[in-house]
Formats: sequence, C-alpha cells, structure tokens
Amino acid sequence: MGGSAEARGIRTPDQRLRVFVSSTLQELQPERRAARAAIERMHLAPVMFELGARPHPPRELYRAYLDQSEVFVGLYWQEYGWIAPDEESSGLEDEYRLAPRDMPKLIYLKQPAEREERLAQLVEEIRDDDSTSYKSFETAEELAELIEGDLAILLAERFDASRAAAADDHVVDPATVDSGPSDDAADHLPVSPDEVLGRETDLMTLHEWLGGDEPRRLVTLVGPGGIGKTRLAIEAGRQARDRFDRVTFVPLQNVRDGAGVLPAVARELGVRDNDAAPTLERLAVARRGRRDLIVLDNFEQIVAAAPQVTALLTELQGATVLVTSRSRLRIHGEQVFDVEPLGLPEDPESGTLDEIATAPAVRLFLDRAHAADARFDLTAENAQDIARICDALDGVPLAIELAAACIRVLTPTVMLEKLNHVLPILTTSDRDMPERQRTIRATVEWSIDLLGPFARALFVRLGVFVGDFSLEAAEAVAGDEPWAVDLPGTLLELVDGSLLRQHDVAGVSFFSMLVPVRELAALRFGREPDADAVRTAHAMYYVRLAAEAEPLLRGFTQQATIERLQAERDNVRAAYRHLIAVGEVDIVADAIWRVLLYWWIRNQLPVAKAWMDRLLDAGVPLTDRSRAIAITFSSWVALAHRSTEMDGRPLHEAADLFRAAGDRFGEGAALTVQGMACAMAATPDLVGAEELQRKALELVGPDEDATFNALFRGQLGSITLMQGDPARALETFHQVIGIAERIGDRFVEMIEYTNAGWAKIAMGEPTPALFARHLELTLQLGNEEGVVDAVDGLAACAIVMGDLERGGILLGVTDMLRTRTGSVDQRTYATSGPIVERVLASEYAGVFEAARDHGRAMSRRAALRYATGPVGAEAPVTA
Repeated sequence: MGGSAEARGIRTPDQRLRVFVSSTLQELQPERRAARAAIERMHLAPVMFELGARPHPPRELYRAYLDQSEVFVGLYWQEYGWIAPDEESSGLEDEYRLAPRDMPKLIYLKQPAEREERLAQLVEEIRDDDSTSYKSFETAEELAELIEGDLAILLAERFDASRAAAADDHVVDPATVDSGPSDDAADHLPVSPDEVLGRETDLMTLHEWLGGDEPRRLVTLVGPGGIGKTRLAIEAGRQARDRFDRVTFVPLQNVRDGAGVLPAVARELGVRDNDAAPTLERLAVARRGRRDLIVLDNFEQIVAAAPQVTALLTELQGATVLVTSRSRLRIHGEQVFDVEPLGLPEDPESGTLDEIATAPAVRLFLDRAHAADARFDLTAENAQDIARICDALDGVPLAIELAAACIRVLTPTVMLEKLNHVLPILTTSDRDMPERQRTIRATVEWSIDLLGPFARALFVRLGVFVGDFSLEAAEAVAGDEPWAVDLPGTLLELVDGSLLRQHDVAGVSFFSMLVPVRELAALRFGREPDADAVRTAHAMYYVRLAAEAEPLLRGFTQQATIERLQAERDNVRAAYRHLIAVGEVDIVADAIWRVLLYWWIRNQLPVAKAWMDRLLDAGVPLTDRSRAIAITFSSWVALAHRSTEMDGRPLHEAADLFRAAGDRFGEGAALTVQGMACAMAATPDLVGAEELQRKALELVGPDEDATFNALFRGQLGSITLMQGDPARALETFHQVIGIAERIGDRFVEMIEYTNAGWAKIAMGEPTPALFARHLELTLQLGNEEGVVDAVDGLAACAIVMGDLERGGILLGVTDMLRTRTGSVDQRTYATSGPIVERVLASEYAGVFEAARDHGRAMSRRAALRYATGPVGAEAPVTA
C-alpha cells in the first residue's frame, strides 16, 4: 500500500541517522572502535564492515551501505589499502568516490604519518575539495572527541538549514565554528539533551516579546528552581536566533559576587579581560552595531547586581537581555514572565487514556520514565496513578523527572503511595519557602532517601563542588570513608537516580548536578562537622591537578589537558579562593605558575594576573619566588597594551628572585619577558633583547623543558627578524617547527608557522599556506589571539601578491575580530601595518578601504570560511 511523502518521512523508533565509517581495517582498529563508540554516544547508527558478516562481495556491500547512510566519516593514516584484482583503486578510495557529492563528509587524518603515495594523493585531493571537512588527530581518544563534536555541529547546521529551506551544498569545517567567539546566533546556546515539552504557548509569547512589533529589551523568566526556566530560555533563544546577530548564554550559577556579572558576559561574548578599560566600556566597543540576545541564567543569588543589567542595556543599544531568576530584578523596563508548572490532566480520576497521555506533565513523566526503562509505557492500568503522581508533584518538571527516574525500582502505584506519605511532611518543614519550591525540595529529598546509605553519604560530600567534577576529584574528597570503597558504582547510583549527570571531557569522566540539586547538596554539606577539612582536601586536589597537568600541557597531550583544565575551572577558582582565605598564598602562586601554558594558550594571562593581584592583596607575606611569579605575570600582561610604558626593572628583580630560589625555568621566563620588553620599547633595544634571550635559552635546555626551549628559540628568531635578517630568522623558525612536530606540541608549531610567514613576507616571498596552517592549529587549540594573527598574515600575503580586494577584506576581518574580542589595543610583533600604510598612500586606497569595510561587517563564521577558502573566491554578502 502506497503512502504519502510525509508519511514516508516519519521514522520508526528503531531508525537512527546512519554514519558510514571508511578506513583500512587493520592499522586503525583502535580508532574504529573509538569512532563507533563516539557515534553511538550521539545515539546514531555506525555503519561498519565488522558489525555483521554478510554474504555479498565487498564492493557490492559497501556500495549498499553507502546508499543507506547519511554521513561519511573517513579515517586515514598511512596505508592506501588492498587493491582487488581487476580494480584500479583500493576499497578505501572507492568508498570515498562512491559517496554522493551532497553527503556530508568528515575526514580525520592520523598524525604523525608516512603515507603511501596513493593515499597521499587522495588526501591532497580531499584537501582541495570544498565539500569536505578534514582534521588531524593523534590518539583514538582525541578522534572520538572530534567525531562527537563535529557530528553535533553538523546536525545542528543541517537542522538550521532545513529550517531556513536553504541548505548549503557543502559541509562547513567545524573548526571554523567551534572555537572562540562567533557572531552566528545558533553557536552559543547549550545543547539541551531533551525536548522542551508542554511549553508551546509560553514559547509563542516569548517569541513575540523578543521580536514582535514592540519587542521588550529585558525579559525575566521568574519561577522556583526546577520549574524549567533554563530550558525554556534556551529554546526561546533558539527560536529567536534569526532576529539577532548572536544569541549568547551566560551561566551565572557559580558567580557569587555581583562584580562578576559583567566579566562573565564579556567572557561568553569572547571579549578579552585586560586592564586597559572597564569591562562595560570594552563590551560597548566590541558589540557596537550588533543585535545581541544575551541570556543571563540563574541570576537570583546576585539579584543586587540588577543595576548592572540596566547599565549593560544602556551601553549595548542593540542588545536584548533574557534573564532566568527565582525573583524579579525590579528595574526599569523589566517585563516579567512567570514560568508556571506543566499542565496536568483535567480529571485524573475519570479521564480517558488519551486525555491523560496528552497532558504536558504526563508527557514529561513518560519521556523520562522510558529513558530509565525502555520497557515502561502508559497503560489503562497505570494511567491514573501516573496522573496522580504528576498532580502530587504540582507539575514541576524537575520533581517529575526525579520521580520518573525511579520507575525501574518502583511501580507507579508504589511510587504514589510513597509520595503521598513523604510530601506532606517535607512540604511543611520550611514554611518560608514558596509552595512549589518546597515541592521540588521535597522531591529531591525523597529521591535522596531512596538511595542506599553509601550513596546518601556521597551525595552530601559532593556538596563541596561548585561546578562539574571528575571521578578523581570525587575520590579526593571522599578520602578513606567506608562508603567510598566502590566510588564509581556509588556515583552511578546517583546518576541512575537523576541526581547526577555524567559526560566525558577529553576522555575523562565528569559529573554535574542541576542547580536545585547542587544547592541541596551544598546545604547539607555545610552542616557537616568536617566541612572545612573536606574543603581543604578539595583545594589540595586542584593543587595536585596543576602539578600533574604541568608536563601534560606540553607535546602530544596538550589539547586534552587544556580541555580538562577548562572543564575544572569553577572548582579551581573555588579551591584557590579557599587557600588564599586560609593564608596558603604560596601554594596558590605555585599552582598558577605550573599551568602557565594553559593561561597562555587560552588567552587567559590577565586572569592569572588577577589571581596574582589577589595574592598580593591578601595581607599574607609571600616567598621571594611567589613574588617573582607575580611580577612576571603582571609585566607579561602589561606588554600586551600599547599604552603601557615598558619598564624592565621589576623583571630584573624577578629574574634575581628566581635565581636565588634555584628556579632555572622561572629565571628563563623572566628574562624572556624582559627581552620582549626591550624589543617592544618605543626605542627598541634589540641587542639587549638578544642577549637576554640567549641567557634564557642557556637556562632551559631541551632535556629540561623541550616546549619552552623551543619557544625561547623561536623568540630568538623573532628578534633576528626584527634586526632585519629574515633569511636567518626563517632558518630558526623552520628548525623550531621541526622540533614542535617531533615533540607533538601544536602551540609551538602554531606560533612558529606565523613567524615563518612574516619572515617570508619580509623576503618578498609571501606564502599564505604558512598562515593557513597557523589558523588550523589555533582553531584546534581555541587560541583566539592566534586567529587574529593568522588572518592578519593572510591579509598581508594577499596585499603583497597584488590582490588588494582580498587583502582589504581580510584586514577588515582582523579589525572585526579584534573589536569583538576587546583586543583593539593589542601590542604585537610583526603585523600588516607597514604594508597597509603603503596601500593607503596609493591610488588604490578607496578600493582597499571599501573591501576592508566589507570584511568588518562579516560574521566570524563567514569570515573564517572566506579566509580558509581558495584564493580568488568571492566574499560572502553581508547583511
């Protein structure tokens, strides 16, 4: 029997998006397993030869598999693969060529590699194919993470394209979307793991408020914890994204001081923290002329900072702010939206099965119960009990989710009996709390009471954490408690009870709590007699983490370690605050110094300096080494601002203090920063800079620290370039690139590629590929300053090569990136400045400036597509 096209578009629940995985089978077995796991974690279906023997010839089999797949993933390393008799190419190449042109293709190249000639030719062809995304990886763990992230972005892009009915004919390289700030509205909202149920009317109202004939500039979603404010705000932002240049989600649950609101907004908008100007002023400059929707989530604990929202709206004339809070802000212009519980069945006692099933609260219960036990379903026998459960829980989403998670151990009838017994007692225990808030509190308490004694004890102990935490961190705060014998199993009991959520970061298992759950854990933990001792254990774990991360921030483990530290940042801050409060300032100084590369790579040196300022203001004596660390950070950050006068005397003191402490690395770092100050002074002292850098190089040999030895060598090359000898400088840069590739250090490689690019320009041999490689690496590392440097170099190459239009557009892109990140006052070494000045003094200045204006108006995503696209490509039209 024939069906309509619409009917054929509806999949049965067993059908998932299929991802075809192509690679040689033997040399990449661990990578194939990692790819399969990553695809399955996305709830997609991997299509692979080894997943089932089939009685068909191989070519016929993979052709059929390709025909039924929606995404192509290619994993390539060194081998081209077997060529069957009477065939001209291997199955590996044949699979790539048989994949339809419009099928999204994600290609991953394992490094380092000595590829067979025919595979190298295929890889070169792939790199020239603008319909294909390709990335490098080194370990199976890194590959899994790349695949998961890229598939998530790909699916979001395809969804967006289908919504707009204008799908692109090629896959955008996810690296151009996933790193650093962007002006594309869909890029900065969290991915909600679940459908927003029962909020259709609410979303229609918010859609009208945020972009109707009379849009509101400040909307506050008000309701108790667990009522669904955050999910509603995220979905409202997603639906309104076409009306804004950018929608940005700013989580505030870990901000305890009102002074942290604007810095949090700046951080999420990609505006760099520095001492050059107040945060609000930098935001105003960075977002001038942009239509922003800024979602401030969990404002209630800093509601006294509401005037800062007014100031934000005053300075950002194109901005709209959507706030979630348990209480209204009570400031001028605020439009309050009360988030109500989900709709309940009108008549739980006598309603029909369909009437009960369509109630939003019941839909949510069924969705979450089915996730906990796939066998569970609504029946005539349990429908009334489920309706009564939702009614007893007042339709509060979090309470319903927690109850539904227990469906594996409790039938609806038993669950209802327990709720009827527990809720009246618990909802009257805190009479100063709103009724719905007491219901949530009661349901969380009830969920905890259903745990075993070990899991209950662990839940209380986890109240010490202020953000996501790893298994190792949980082990550290658990100590040798009797209930910690099987900690992973006990944590999973909390996950099964929906009190914890689990996810992976760089191959490490992390756990998180919803805000109301975390608040209850923190409340219970604060009553523990040993809370202070546990806080110290928590803090010392993060001190040890810094020591463990120090060597891992170098070489092949660099990327994963950066991501790990980024995931730990909230707890790191809490740990350092605690240690400073108890006077352990030197421990904090040492920990911050050990992860120097993290601060540098992620453009967070001003954050490290702020910690140093905090140490100096703590009123506790510092050791000489800690003082040297503080001076070095402070001077290094000062170098970034053109308006700062260079003063090498504090750095001379820092080097002496490091030397007295026997810290050769610290002394070398201080001398390097001192040399940078000499080279970047109004009247450069390049002889002095070279002398200082050579001393630093002697102090830190390749066996002591290969990464910093390479960085110091590269710095010596930069000084040589400034001295007017680009050929000798280029030789140094190539040597350092070779070292970086050998030790697997992408950050060193990134820096030296751009240095080599400027040396080639100085020699009259512009080489865009050097800056393109720099851009690829900096996007992988999340180094936003490096993105600007790379595009600036590409602009200079285009100008020198005579393509003034492309050069102007790219220079406009660098202007846009610097403005959006608040780094307009950034002081740098080699830039396109002198080259641009020559163009502006020529007859082509008008054409060049028009192109530059075009680049300034681009979004970040469009700009990076253009920068990485083929020379001569037409620039995208901007709004």
